[in-house]
Amino acid sequence: MTDSPMLVVVNDEDQYSVWWSDREPPAGWRPTGFAGTRQECLDHIETVWTDMRPLSARDRGR
Repeated sequence: MTDSPMLVVVNDEDQYSVWWSDREPPAGWRPTGFAGTRQECLDHIETVWTDMRPLSARDRGR
């Protein structure tokens, strides 16, 4: 793995992933505003993605 710049992206279900900063995210995904190395992005995701259930599953549980 290289240390090329990556972005943290999120979809409408509040699921997170990393994506290359020099490419447009795939349909349905948008940047969160956090960028860094792949590891920095993964570390960030670990701190912000505290509920792994998709948003639609969390909404049903209320």
